[in-house]
Amino acid sequence: MKAMLFAAGLGTRLKPFTSNHPKALAEVNGKPLLQRNIEYLKNYGVTDFVINVHHFPEQIISFLEQNHHFNCNISISDESDALLETGGGLKKAAQFLTGSGPFLVMNVDILTNLDLSKFIQYHEENEALATLAVTERETSRYFLFNQRNELAGWKNLKTEEEIIIKPETNLHPRAFSGIHIIEPTIFDWMKQEVKFSIVDVYLELCKDHKILGYDHTSDTLIDVGKPEAIAKAEALFP
Repeated sequence: MKAMLFAAGLGTRLKPFTSNHPKALAEVNGKPLLQRNIEYLKNYGVTDFVINVHHFPEQIISFLEQNHHFNCNISISDESDALLETGGGLKKAAQFLTGSGPFLVMNVDILTNLDLSKFIQYHEENEALATLAVTERETSRYFLFNQRNELAGWKNLKTEEEIIIKPETNLHPRAFSGIHIIEPTIFDWMKQEVKFSIVDVYLELCKDHKILGYDHTSDTLIDVGKPEAIAKAEALFP
């Protein structure tokens, strides 16, 4: 399985570090997030990667070269000219991700002990177009799922915006973990162009395609998006 690591973001929540570095190189116990997630995915046999870059891209490229690409096949999707957000970044990298079955996408600033083998098995057994790793935790934005774990909507608690695609009863909210498994056929259905969120894609496609949630609430998960989160991550990930 191939994997794409989203590493292009500005990482504004991690300032002052990201004033001079990409967030992918923020360290947890002396090891950069990018390295941690490459090694995490390698533990499950992933050796083909795509990494998108925008903010201090030369630092990421240099880091990979210095470490001999961690003995992996790593392609760079260059967004130096313009940051394309999650959907646009994924679409730009399509050439690297098609042709070999489902692929995994992961935010570089997420650390977890999610059992990737079980996640992949769930995706394949249910023949989904995409499967989103989610947990039951407090956040401001939620995906909404029906009783069959199918994506049915989205809501933002701060803005009170709510989008219901499948108006069913007993929709349950889950927080997105920033990890998903996607079939390459999704590129045939993406109508958005250039800069857009993958959330918009999922909400548009879930009416006619199976997009599932995979609840891994029992796993360790931390978004290393703020300086104070690094200390928490260091207690969890030696």
